[in-house]
Amino acid sequence: MGDLLSGPHIILILAVVLLLFGGKKIPELMRGLGRGIREFKDAKDNVQRELEDGMKDDHKVNSTSSTPTTPNKPVSTSSSVNN
Repeated sequence: MGDLLSGPHIILILAVVLLLFGGKKIPELMRGLGRGIREFKDAKDNVQRELEDGMKDDHKVNSTSSTPTTPNKPVSTSSSVNN
């Protein structure tokens, strides 16, 4: 049980595919497979682009909001006001 995809095995697989689908159907199947792969790559690139844009936006927000602010003085909640 050495090579699972050796030369004779590949030829046998191709012959079975040819018998199952016929000569006219194989190009159509390959075109569909190519379209599916292309759509998957496009979707992957779109997700990657959105993630990178989100990271850039977060970086911009963090860099603009990193200016120091003056801390607020604590507010006393006791009612020790002299009237």
